[in-house]
Amino acid sequence: MQRRCVDHDYTARRMYMITMVTEGRKPLFGKVVGRSDAIEPSPEAPHIELSLLGKAVEQIWQTIGSHHPEVKVVALQMMPDHLHAVLFVKSQMEKPLGKVLLGVKQACNQAFRELMPVEFVAVAQQHAQQRRENGLLFAKGFNDQILLRDGQLERWLNYLRDNPRRLLMKRENVDLFRVQRGLVYAGQSFSAIGNRFLLERPIKLQVQCSRRMTEAEISTKLATCMHAARQGAVLVSPAISLGEKAIMRSAFEEGFPLIYLQENGFTDLAKPGGRRMEACAKGQLLILAPWEHHNEKKTILREQCLQLNEMARAICEAE
Repeated sequence: MQRRCVDHDYTARRMYMITMVTEGRKPLFGKVVGRSDAIEPSPEAPHIELSLLGKAVEQIWQTIGSHHPEVKVVALQMMPDHLHAVLFVKSQMEKPLGKVLLGVKQACNQAFRELMPVEFVAVAQQHAQQRRENGLLFAKGFNDQILLRDGQLERWLNYLRDNPRRLLMKRENVDLFRVQRGLVYAGQSFSAIGNRFLLERPIKLQVQCSRRMTEAEISTKLATCMHAARQGAVLVSPAISLGEKAIMRSAFEEGFPLIYLQENGFTDLAKPGGRRMEACAKGQLLILAPWEHHNEKKTILREQCLQLNEMARAICEAE
């Protein structure tokens, strides 16, 4: 769960998206109900029905500012077994954000003791002692993302609002959203999310564009790839160069089937972001990762680019 930025000052003025999960991913906060295809203001639009504990935890989070005036809760999305919060540290704090969140966890633990059955609390306390941790309700640590770029806050807020619908979509299409380990194809082992049956399509076309290609050359390549996609080809690419990105983006917008290769692998609970989630639900998308997951922001190496393009070629040539 931990994604600490080593050189960052967590007492400074900044915005964050925080994620905490319950110990053992137990769905203690409530349940998501509705239909994934229903939209607001329909009563069947996806939303969470909070349990008593979920309501108490929500209230504790919403009152952070009364105990720490420097911190504003911009948005909070409760989910059955986790929560997301966008926090704004408005001014310099005496103690780091982690200390504030530790206090929040302790208050939530108290609500857990008061609202859950005695036997349930006793088991949780026993497990915490075995782990040599103080936590009862939440798993150790938390995940934080730091606001660094224009448009990032809007994406965060949209992500929080869309979380109930995404969970329903995931439940309705379990196989398409489960991280698959050890998927071997064309002599290479991948982790995968999405429609693995795209690998069985008879026609697969690699999308590879040199960085030296002119706009006219990219436009010609785009027309060729889009024609092939209309004829049933699955486009395959790591989408690294500008030309590759443009072609794969255009095909994605048209709803054509795609296989993406990416440098960063998947955590066990990973799921596609943004519109990729809908594309996976439709069976339009397969994402392959040959290497392990890492939290660090890394610039992809030239050698890795060459390797990914070679994998794309091998996938397209495999029978």
